Amino acid sequence: MKHQPTIATADSGLARTASPNAGTSRDEVTTGDLYRAAWAASLGSALEYYDFALYNLASALIFGPLFFPSSDPAIGLIASFGAYFLGFAIRPVGGIVFGTLGDRYGRKFVLMATILLMGIASTLIGLLPTYASAGIWAPILLVGCRLLQGLGAGAEQAGAAVLMAEYAPAKRRGYFAALPFMGVLLGTVMAAAIYFALVRVEDVSQSWLWRVPFLLSVLIIAVAIWIRLKLKESPSFAKLEARHQIDDSPLKHLVKHSKPTLLKVIGMRMAENGGSSIYQSLAISYMATATGLKGPIGPIALLLAGVSGAVIIPLTGRLSDRFGRVPVYRAFALYQLLLAYPTWWVLSQGNATASIAMLCVALAGVWGMFATQGALLPELFGAQHRYAGVAVGREVSAVIAGGVAPLIGASIIAWATAHWGGAEGRILAWIPLATYVALLSVIGVVTTYYIPETRGRDLDDLRDAADAC
Repeated sequence: MKHQPTIATADSGLARTASPNAGTSRDEVTTGDLYRAAWAASLGSALEYYDFALYNLASALIFGPLFFPSSDPAIGLIASFGAYFLGFAIRPVGGIVFGTLGDRYGRKFVLMATILLMGIASTLIGLLPTYASAGIWAPILLVGCRLLQGLGAGAEQAGAAVLMAEYAPAKRRGYFAALPFMGVLLGTVMAAAIYFALVRVEDVSQSWLWRVPFLLSVLIIAVAIWIRLKLKESPSFAKLEARHQIDDSPLKHLVKHSKPTLLKVIGMRMAENGGSSIYQSLAISYMATATGLKGPIGPIALLLAGVSGAVIIPLTGRLSDRFGRVPVYRAFALYQLLLAYPTWWVLSQGNATASIAMLCVALAGVWGMFATQGALLPELFGAQHRYAGVAVGREVSAVIAGGVAPLIGASIIAWATAHWGGAEGRILAWIPLATYVALLSVIGVVTTYYIPETRGRDLDDLRDAADAC
C-alpha cells in the first residue's frame, strides 16, 4: 500500500500517531483521512442545509396554500413559519440526545444516525398528501416530518464541526474546520437552483413538481453514507477511549462544568443564526408579499449568495488562523450590524436587481461568522463533553434566534399591515425588521468580549477553554 504522509496536529508540527506514548491506539492520520473527513462532514452539512433552504423556500412560497389554506395569506404564512419553527424547537432535543451519544460512542456512529434521520424525513415530505386531499392530517404529517428533520439536524452540524476540528492540524484548524460549511453552501445552492427552475412553472403549488426537491434528498443520503462508512473515528475521541477517559454522563458533566461556556455560545450565535434565518427565509417572503417581487427572485438571491460564500468561507477560515477566532467573528458581527438598516431599506424599494445584490452583500456577514464557528465552537469545550457542548449550544441558540426569527418577522409584517395602512404599512415593516436584525447583531458583538481566544488550543485537553486560560 502506498504510504501517505501524516498530518501535523499540534503547533510543534508533530503528527498524532497510534504509539502508546501518544495515548491512543488508532492509525496515523493521513492526508487521505483528513480529506475524507472533510468530505464526510461537508456532505452531511449539504443535506442539512439543502433541507434547511428547501424548507425555507417552501415555507415562504408554497406550503401556505398547500398545507395551511386560509382566506388571509398573512395567516397562512404565519402558520407555515409556525411549522418551520417547530423544526427548530425540537433541535435542542436532538442536540442533547445525539450529542450525548457522540461523546459516549463516537463521532462517526452519531453522524451516520443523524444523516439517515434527516434524509428519510426530507424524502417523506415529498410523498405527503396535501390539505386538499387529506384535510387536517396533511399539516400534522408535515409537522411530524419537520420534527424528525429537526432531531437529526440538532447534532449533524455540531458533529461535522467537532469531527473536522479534531482531525485538523492545529495551525490550520480554522481553514479545515471551515470546509464542512462549504457543504452548507452546496445544500443552499442546490435548493435555490431547483426552486429557481420550479418557480418558472406558472403555479408550482398546483403541480406535483414541488415534491421533486424533497425526493432528491435520497441521492445525498446515499453518497454521504458511502463516504462515512469509510471514515475513521476522530483522533481526540480515540485518545479518550484509549485512556479510559470517556464520561458515562457527558450531559451531566457538561451542565456541571460548562454552563458559562454554553451561555457564551448562545449569545454569540444570536447574530449568525438569527441573521441567517431572517435573510434566507423572511426576507424572501417579505419581497414576495410586501413589494411584489415574486417568481425566481428569492432563489436567485440565495443562489448568488451561496456562490459568494464559496469564496468567503475558506478565506475566513484562513483569516481566523492568522488573526484569531474572536477578532474575525466580531468583525463579521459588526459588519452585519452596520448593514441591517441599509439592507432592509433596499429590500423595501422593490427593485429586483438591487434586492438580489443587497441580500448577497448582507449574507456575507453570516457566512463569515458561520465559517469562524467551525473551529471556535469545538475549541471552547473540553474533550469529554465537546460534542454535547457544541450541539446543545448551537441548537438552543437556533431556537431562540433562527427558529423564532421568521415567525416573529411574519408577525411583524402582519402587524404593520394592520396598523400602518395595508400595502404601505406592509412595506414600512422594513424598519422594525431591520431593528430586529440589529438587536441580534449587537448581542453577538457584545458576547465576543467575554469569549477567550482559542486559536491553536489542544483539543485533547479535558478542560473548557475558559478554564484553561
